[in-house]
Amino acid sequence: MVTLPKKNELGFFEIRLESIGGLGANLAGKMLAEAGVMGVGLNGVSFSSYGSEKKGSPVKAHIRFCDADTQIRATSPVERPHVVGIFHEALAKTVNVVSGIYEDSLVLVNSTKSPAELKEKLNMVGGTIAVVDAIGIALEEKNRVNMVMLGALFRLCDFLDPEAMRDVIRKALEKKYPHAVQPALNAFERGYKEVVFQSFEVPPGQQMPPVVRMDTPILGYATQPMGGTITNPGNSILKDLSISRAGLMPHFNAEKCIHCAACDNVCPDFCFVWEELPDKKGRPQMFLQGIDYQYCKGCLKCVQACPTEALSSAREEDGYAELHRVPHRFDLAVH
Repeated sequence: MVTLPKKNELGFFEIRLESIGGLGANLAGKMLAEAGVMGVGLNGVSFSSYGSEKKGSPVKAHIRFCDADTQIRATSPVERPHVVGIFHEALAKTVNVVSGIYEDSLVLVNSTKSPAELKEKLNMVGGTIAVVDAIGIALEEKNRVNMVMLGALFRLCDFLDPEAMRDVIRKALEKKYPHAVQPALNAFERGYKEVVFQSFEVPPGQQMPPVVRMDTPILGYATQPMGGTITNPGNSILKDLSISRAGLMPHFNAEKCIHCAACDNVCPDFCFVWEELPDKKGRPQMFLQGIDYQYCKGCLKCVQACPTEALSSAREEDGYAELHRVPHRFDLAVH
């Protein structure tokens, strides 16, 4: 009989997946729970929570496991996870992805950074950080990020049977998408083998941050700003869509650009910055200056529309967007 490595006061081993729409965290949670229930005889449940059901919006998947003789009656979100899977590193900009972790929790991150670098970025005091380049592996294997993350999660949750997960992958894909079965298995295997991890002890004199329930209001009578000032107005100028990019982004080559505006016609978020300048005959014409990456969610419609290959698809590198961003004029005025 399988023994769970840790349990909370209700007898549950809990996992929370932090992701964005389009990376497959919801499906990954269902497949993970199925592998635990059907593969090793645990009781398990999986469900997701999200806002608008669209690509790029934050998504959480919640998974609970317990012994076969324990009933699962809790359907509340996982707030004290033993394992956290972060499908998109940039989520840490706006979401407290490590909220509620224990001193010995496992945090898996889709990233190319080292565990030590991610510890600082995630503001973690203690715990174990595991890293796998899920986007890179998915692109190489022509498959999905969620399969790579599942492989890494099975490496961390060693009470689960990887062969049971392989059966779940075959069952889920072979009827409708038989051509995707082997790439999915390859991505799973590489995630399992290529994940690296490092543990960090809580430094002397420090404590883990207090747990705050997710339904606790951010603003109350003791925390609201003076005069009820709106400190984070919801307008389109201040929005940041960079967390919506799923690993790829457009690169702009000005030498190949003919300023035809085909890219601007298909861009859903008005990312392209134009300036009126004289052409060779002195007539006014709009010339493309570059991309404001703050508003680019990496849909790559512009790359498909460009007739001269002035726009190309490339793997996103840390810091590239900030270095090559061309801000809109109104944004310069605000800042």
